[in-house]
This record gives sequence, structure tokens and C-alpha cells, in this order.
Amino acid sequence: MLLRRAARPMFATWFVSQGLDALRHPQGHARIVRDALDGLRTRLPEDAGTRVGGPVGDALEGRVSEEQLATVARVHGAALVVAAASLAVGRAPRTASLTLAALTLPIVLVNLPLGRKRSEQEERERTERLIRAAGFTGGALLAGADLEGRPGVGWRLQHARADRAHLRQARARWAARHSAA
Repeated sequence: MLLRRAARPMFATWFVSQGLDALRHPQGHARIVRDALDGLRTRLPEDAGTRVGGPVGDALEGRVSEEQLATVARVHGAALVVAAASLAVGRAPRTASLTLAALTLPIVLVNLPLGRKRSEQEERERTERLIRAAGFTGGALLAGADLEGRPGVGWRLQHARADRAHLRQARARWAARHSAA
């Protein structure tokens, strides 16, 4: 449909711009993630990082360098660009949309109002990022649920079962007619 062909690339532009920004300026994104981790750390028990362990535990205990966070931001940005480009050109649009929704959840999480007190301007920017990311996550979920007018898996299974039952009944009637003759 023409609407989908026009809407998907337009919808994908925000994801592409976010991904390219993370690729070009990973330090800014790493700073936002560091701030979110610091805010989360203040709300968790002191031994939370050791209990969780692994990379998440290291992040919670502050043992992740800025360069590591910048690398994570770059990888996340590249994944956003690839998934958004796939959606924009119509290659596996449902998978791309659901991937974008999953990739946008961390953006929502790092923009939650946790941590230190911020200036009014910083708080406004963080709230705008949170609302925008939450809105685009919802949009990506809707795009992922779009079946393009085709029946879904549930409908197909239900009708396949019904067709199989009708076929069995028809075979049984045919066998009953021809065995009696």
C-alpha cells in the first residue's frame, strides 16, 4: 500500500538520526548512560553489583570506562541505523520494527528521572528525550504488529485446523459411501 511505502521511511528517520548521532558523537551518549548508571547506583543496595555480577555488575559498580560506554553507544547506534534502514526500504519490516522497539527501550531507560538533581533546562531536555523515545518505541511496536492486510499466524492456524477437520469429515463420508457399495 502506498501509505506504508511513504510512512515507513519517514518513521525510520528519527531512528537513523539517533543512530548516526551515536556513531558520530558517542561521548555525549556515554555521558548520558553514565549519568543514568550513577542515578541507578544511588537507589540500589551497595552490594547490588557484586550480586548481579558480569558486565551489568561492573556497570552498577562503576567499573566501566568512558571508552567502553562510548563503544556500546557506537554499537547501539549502528544497530539503530541498520534496523531503521531495513524498515525504510521495506526489508523484513516487522522484524526491523520490533528490533527498533527493543533498541529504543534502553534510550527510554537511561532517560528516566533518576539520580542527581539537574537544572531546569537539563530536566526539560531529559523529559523530552524520554517522551520522544517512549513515543517512538510505541510506534515501532505498532509497525511491528502491522500485518499489511494479511492474516496473522493465529488466524492461519485456526483456519488450517478447521480446513483439516472438514477434509477428514469429507474423507470419512466418501469412505462410508464407497465401502457400502
